[in-house]
Formats: sequence, structure tokens, C-alpha cells
Amino acid sequence: MTKALEGIRVLDMTHVQSGPSATQLLAWLGADVIKLEAPAGDITRKQLRDLPGVDSLYFTMLNSNKRSITLNTKTERGKDILAELIRRSDVMVENFGPGAIDRMGFTWDRIREINPRIVYASIKGFGEGPYTDFKAYEVVAQAMGGSMSTTGFEDGPPLATGAQIGDSGTGIHAVAGILAALFQRENTGRGQRVNVAMQHAVLNLCRVKLRDQQRLAHGPLAEYPNDDFGDEVPRSGNASGGGQPGWAVRCAPGGPNDYVYVIVQPVGWKPISALIGRPELADDPDWATPEARLPKLTKMFQLIEEWTATLPKWQVLEQLNAHNIPCGPILSTQEIIEDASLAANEIVVEVEHPERGSYVTVGNPLKLSDSPADITTSPLLGEHNEEIYVGELGLGDEELRLLKSSGVI
Repeated sequence: MTKALEGIRVLDMTHVQSGPSATQLLAWLGADVIKLEAPAGDITRKQLRDLPGVDSLYFTMLNSNKRSITLNTKTERGKDILAELIRRSDVMVENFGPGAIDRMGFTWDRIREINPRIVYASIKGFGEGPYTDFKAYEVVAQAMGGSMSTTGFEDGPPLATGAQIGDSGTGIHAVAGILAALFQRENTGRGQRVNVAMQHAVLNLCRVKLRDQQRLAHGPLAEYPNDDFGDEVPRSGNASGGGQPGWAVRCAPGGPNDYVYVIVQPVGWKPISALIGRPELADDPDWATPEARLPKLTKMFQLIEEWTATLPKWQVLEQLNAHNIPCGPILSTQEIIEDASLAANEIVVEVEHPERGSYVTVGNPLKLSDSPADITTSPLLGEHNEEIYVGELGLGDEELRLLKSSGVI
């Protein structure tokens, strides 16, 4: 069966996470992704290693389904080969610091002169302006995109989220732009430039907080459990912040992830009040309506937690689901890695690596009926040099040896 992006070649000049997460998704969708690395390799091959001399899980989990070549683009011959790779590619993706590719001699004007049909995507930390040259990291993007100021508890410091919304979140945005540009190329015959900034992607994911910032002009936000409101959207703990209040309530035996997240819809209050042993609250005017409950959300979830704290989270989940009450257990990373349903859905997959052996990684979350994804291992450094340089670019074996001995590859 053909893949959705079969026939699309991606020149992957990315490193660390934001870029590799984008190109990995393109590879999962069937593109031929050629990961171009400096002879020393992507820095994450050696970062956070758990096995000496073996590519780290950091690298392997962001670079599956790709082919790897090495190239020193600071050499003249390296620049010539890069130009040829650009000529043969449909997409080029990079996430170097601002201006780095330009300084190599490959401005957008030069790139589209080499290949007018190429889609050239750049991932940067920030857009044009005072932040352009700031060093961009995951949590810096969260800090400057609106996430950290609205994450955490009211009396605590701003917090980062465990989800990599700055890096991988930006990568997903980049994929959307690349696919749109490829689609437009079908009509125009031309490639185009795609720019995505990490700060902008995080802000896009935080749009509901900008919604609430504007709602503050008309008074306190009743859906938040906070007692006091100033001029800015406050940190509100585990509150849903939406139209239906929610909270993470503790369950037995009280471990760090013995919690269930519960959302209280209007229709769910009567069965919840029965489950917690307070059926009279279903008709009590002080509790019966959402408007009556909003001023005392903290008390409401305390009452619910008095019940959930006596039961394991899976029993709480079973009883809440029996009444169609929106809820979900807090799953630890260990529980996720052992979850049979996630394995069955091929979102947690086991992969064989030639040096590491078997490891678990995340599968393709995009499920296409005509383009199933097969997750293969990440490439070894320069594993495909001969295959691509000799077999596809037509270089001779002797030249390949000379390129290696002279430090070009």
C-alpha cells in the first residue's frame, strides 16, 4: 500500500527536538526523509545517554524512519553537494539559529534559484522583532508564549508543562505549513517559504487564556476557583477553565498519580451527588444549578474527593463512567508504557535498534486508512552515505573515500 507522502523527498537539516519532531512526522506519513548531519552528528545522539557509546533515547525517539548522511557544509565541496541535495528535494527543513543557513551561502533566493519547486521550512524561537536573537528552548518558549504564567496554583510560581508544546508542538505546526505549501504547489508549480516560531506556536495553543484575558474586562471569571482576580488571567491549578468545571481528585491509596480528573456537567450533578453519598444536594437550591455551584467549586470538589479518596482510581473511573460522567485517570509514564490499549493502537510501539536492542517509542498519532505507518528505527550516524552519495547522487567509490578522508563527510 502506498503512503500519503510517497515520492516526497525531505532534506532534514534539523537537530534537537522541534525540527526532528516535524520531519519524523513527515517520515511516518511516507516521505523519504534524509537527515543531513555534521560529521560529529546531531548533538542529541550523545545527550542523556543511558547506554555508553549508543545513540540516546532522546535521538532515537525523534528520528525514526529516516536515512542519515553526514556532510561538512563549511567546505566548498560540501556546499556543492548540499546544492545538489536541494536540487533533488521537495522539502527542506532547518532549525538553526537565525541567519545560519544564509551565512552558509544558501539564502532563500539562492535556494529557490537552485530549485523553484522546493518548500523551505524554518523553525525559529521567535518572529522578527526584539526577541529574534534570543536563545530558544522548550521552556523559554512556554514562558514567552503565555503557558507558564497561566500554569500552576494561585499561590505558587509559574510552572512548565510536561508536554513539549514549545518543541514538538512547534514541529506539528511546521508540518501543517509544509503540507499546505506542498498542496499549493500542485496549483502553482512553485515552492515557498514556511516560517514557524516556537513562541507563536505556544501562543496558538494558549488562545483560551487570551480569551479569558479579554473576559476579565467584564469581571471575575466564575469558572475559575480563584478567590481574587487582578488584571491578568491567574494560575488556577487543575481547573478546566472552560464552560464545565473540572478538577483532579485524590484516590486511594494516595500515591503521586492516584488521581482521577472529573468534569461536572449540569446533567452529571445528580448522579455525582448520589455517588458521594449526598443525594439531597441534587435538589438543594444552594447546589442544584451550575450557577449555584460556581461560587463554591473548591467545596464541591472537596465533597467529591471525600468519596474518591476511599477508592482506587480504576474503581472511581468505573463508577463515574457508568453514569456517563466525563473523567479520566491520571496515568503515570509507567502506566502509559504498559497500557495494552495504547500498544494495540500502535501509539506505544516497540522498535529494534541495531546497537541498543529493543526500546519503546511513540507511534504515529495520525491514523490514515490508506496510509498506515510502520515505525522503523532511527538511523546510525552516516548509515546511508554510500546509498545516497553513490547510489543516488552518482559519486564514485573513490570520491566517497576522498570525501571521508578530507573531512567533507
